[in-house]
Amino acid sequence: MTPDTTPTPSKGRVLVAMSGGIDSSVAAVMLHEQGYEVVGMTMKTWDYATAGGSKKETGCCSLDSINDARNVAVQLGFPHFIIDIRNEFGDHVIDDFVGEYLAGRTPNPCVLCNTHIKWDALLRRADQLGCQYIATGHYANVRHENGRYVISKGLDESKDQSYALWGVSQESLARTIFPLGKLRKSEIRQMAADRGFMELVNKSESYEICFIPDNDYRGFLKRRVEGLEERVRGGKFVLTDGTVVGTHEGYPFYTIGQRKGLGVTLGYPAYVVEIRPETNEVVLGNHDELARTATVVGRLNMGKFASLEGQGLVLAFTKVRYNHAGAPAFLEEKEGKMYVYFPEPVHAIAPGQAAVFYDGQDVLGGGWIERSPAALAAPIPLP
Repeated sequence: MTPDTTPTPSKGRVLVAMSGGIDSSVAAVMLHEQGYEVVGMTMKTWDYATAGGSKKETGCCSLDSINDARNVAVQLGFPHFIIDIRNEFGDHVIDDFVGEYLAGRTPNPCVLCNTHIKWDALLRRADQLGCQYIATGHYANVRHENGRYVISKGLDESKDQSYALWGVSQESLARTIFPLGKLRKSEIRQMAADRGFMELVNKSESYEICFIPDNDYRGFLKRRVEGLEERVRGGKFVLTDGTVVGTHEGYPFYTIGQRKGLGVTLGYPAYVVEIRPETNEVVLGNHDELARTATVVGRLNMGKFASLEGQGLVLAFTKVRYNHAGAPAFLEEKEGKMYVYFPEPVHAIAPGQAAVFYDGQDVLGGGWIERSPAALAAPIPLP
C-alpha cells in the first residue's frame, strides 16, 4: 500500500538543507508529511575539479547529489534551489583548514562549516524566501528550556552528530528543526524504502571531508600552498628529551596521535605527541607520553547554560574529537576559557580540534582546544 503523502494544513514554511543523501532527503519528506511548507536547498560549497585531485567528485557537492536532492523535491512537489557558497566556504573553511595545519594544529572543518557557513547561509536564504524555520538531516535534538535552546544527542548514538553542532548560536537554534533526532538510521532507511526512494537506500555514504574526497589532506595542502613542500621538508623528529631521531617531510603533514607513516624505528610503537611549527620539529613518544590530564579550551559557545563562570569545578562528560568515546572531566570556566581536568588521563588531545561538554544527553557547550601541556594539572585534588 502506498503511504499517504498528502500534507496536512501548513505548520509553517521551512527551508531544508538537502545534500542529496538519504538523511536530509528523509528529513524533507518527514516535514512535508507533517504539514510544513517545505522549500529544499542544496548548497554548492566546493568544486573538487579545481583542486587538482585525482578522485572523481563525490558527496554533497557532486552533480549526482544535487540531482538526487532535486528529484525528491520534484516527486513531492515542493520547490528546490541550488545556492553557490563556494566563495564564502573558501574564505572561511578552506583558509582556516590550511592555516591551522600551518600553525601546527589539527582543524575540524565540519564544525567550522556548520557554525559559520551552513547555518548563516541557510538563515539568510530563509529570510529571503519567507521561511520561519530551517531544518537539516543531523541526528540530534533541540529544545527550549529555561530560556535557552539546548542541543541533545540523537536517539541513535551510533549516528549522533551533536558534537559537530556545539557552535551553532542560540539565535540560529531558535529557528532550527532536527526531524531525525528521535529516529534510528534503520528507521530512516525503511522510511525511504516505503516511499519508493530506493536510489537513496542503495546510495553509499561519504565520510570524507567534502573538499578532500580522496582523503589525502597532505596532497591538498601541497596543491593549495605553493612551495610548501620545499619550505618544510627536512625538519627534525625529536624525542621528548630533545634527542634527534630522524628527519621528516614537514610538520604540517603530521597530527597528534599519529602512529603510521612516520618512517622512524625506535624499538617501540612511536606516536606524534607534539608539533612545533616554529622550529619545524615533530616530537615523538610512546603511548604514555600521549596522555594528558588537562586541556585549555577557548572561543567557547555555551549551550544549556549561558556560562559556568563562578560555579567552581563542574562535572561533565567531555569529547575531545568526533570519534572520541568521551571521558568524565571537571570544568572550570575563567575569563572566557574552559579549563578541563580529567581524573583519568586522555590520549591524543590535539590543539585545533573541538572539545564538547555534555550534561547527560545535553550539550553544555564547546570550544576549540588551544593547548594541553603535560604539566597542566587541576588547581586542587580532584574528587
